[in-house]
Amino acid sequence: MPARRKTASAPSAASAAAAAADGRPPAKSGVLLALACLVVFVVILDATIVSVALPGISDGLDMSATSLPWVVNAYTLAFAGFLLIGGRCCDLYGRRRTFFAGLALFTAASAACGAANGPAALLVARAAQGLGGALLTPTTLAVITHTYPEGPRRARALALWSAVGAMGASAGTVLGGVLTEWLSWRWVFLINLPVGVLAFVVAARHLRDHPAARSGKDRARLDVPGAVLATSGIAGLLYGLMESSVYGWSATRVWAPLAAGAVLLVLFGVHQTRISAQPLVPMSVVRARPVASANLVMFLMGLGFFASPVLLSLYLQGARDWSPLRAGLAFLPVSVALMTGGLAAGRLIPRFGPRTVAGCGTLVGAAGFAWLALALDADAGYLVSIGLPGVLFGLGIGASFTPITVAATSGVAPQLAGMASGLLNTTRQLSGAVGLAVLTTLTASAASGYAEDHPGTPGGEAGAAALAHGNAVAFGAAAVAAALAAVGAWALMRSGRGGGAGSTGSTGSAAGARGAEHVVDELPVPAAGTTPSGSAPAPASGTSYPGS
Repeated sequence: MPARRKTASAPSAASAAAAAADGRPPAKSGVLLALACLVVFVVILDATIVSVALPGISDGLDMSATSLPWVVNAYTLAFAGFLLIGGRCCDLYGRRRTFFAGLALFTAASAACGAANGPAALLVARAAQGLGGALLTPTTLAVITHTYPEGPRRARALALWSAVGAMGASAGTVLGGVLTEWLSWRWVFLINLPVGVLAFVVAARHLRDHPAARSGKDRARLDVPGAVLATSGIAGLLYGLMESSVYGWSATRVWAPLAAGAVLLVLFGVHQTRISAQPLVPMSVVRARPVASANLVMFLMGLGFFASPVLLSLYLQGARDWSPLRAGLAFLPVSVALMTGGLAAGRLIPRFGPRTVAGCGTLVGAAGFAWLALALDADAGYLVSIGLPGVLFGLGIGASFTPITVAATSGVAPQLAGMASGLLNTTRQLSGAVGLAVLTTLTASAASGYAEDHPGTPGGEAGAAALAHGNAVAFGAAAVAAALAAVGAWALMRSGRGGGAGSTGSTGSAAGARGAEHVVDELPVPAAGTTPSGSAPAPASGTSYPGS
């Protein structure tokens, strides 16, 4: 019987080896890609879909004005705080186990949110939902990097994954407005249930783990002290940033958690570099130029992008008196542009390299934000002041997500793909929180200054003009941040091999290869003849991309 099983598996192994040799992904890769895209879309969507449902939630559950923002914040805090742990769990315990744990928690928490009969129940369920999302998101990216060998096919797969995720962030306001307007606020949560069931069925049939993940033999252990320090530090920073929009930067409940979070993250860095034998985030990966540059560019680019849906929605409802549904639909062209830019990047990266695509994309995004800053006016038409500049920054930012993701995961040992994904997504969340806190403060300050300088303007017109001016200043700052991201992309990112940012292949980037080799030395070695993903060995040389 054992001999028969070995014989039966030989053709499959040979097919996998042949696929890897010429850069082809294994069979059923399209199904796994669709699964990863579906899940990341829903997880990212849930961060924004509740925004337009907040008035209905307030009325339905009798929530106070101070507790209502935590319907959004509880999800964001848990999601961002546990992303690093989610990515590491994926590496240590396997993609399949981590995926099902995250999916079960996310789906059950969505049901609990939809059935909540009070504020406390809803907030606890939202936090659990965020934790489930933190397990799922890095796992979906690890599934793609394990399924597709480095090269053009992986670039196209990551392009679709990035585009769908970016579209989820902007589509939340649209879908949330539709569900709230036509059904009930509870459906912004209950809509996740059929998606969860579908994802479970597909994953049960197609998602597999490598042998080491199944057996647990010689498996590295989770760095619990590091996980506690990282999660607490990130949570402290996010909590302080979230409270800043309500209480101001000088309030104790703002600067105290910010200071505590910063101290905890410094202690986390010391623990990772000097104490932990099996660090949560190996410094050899963080110091690798492709990973470091990708995370820096992501942070700078995200400062304006992740705040833009909130700023524009508040502007349209406050200055132009639009309904939540209409304000959400106004962002639909941006969603389409994000998807278009992301898919185009997948075709452009093999031809021009990740650095060129990321540099041009962030530059186009900066131009879109600058257009918004110059054209935003309470009396200006939607097309010129919001629609066209929104499409421009959507195309640019959408195109830059893919090369950044390619760079952040290239040259990383396969058994650390989840960690690299968790690191990038943590950077994305911190960027969004910092950007939203800073830009909303800029908006309020500039709007207040404008109102003081124009005391003779009638009340309604003064408020609309002041809000338009405040948002224009905020988008001007977003343009500067995106321009700095473009400078960072051109100066720091590389157009190397096998993904364009440093590969472990023999002809890949030396920096990326050195980082990957050091990481491999820190972890258990898989059985001979297989990669840590359980697939056939990767080809000796990566796919060459043009230099930039």
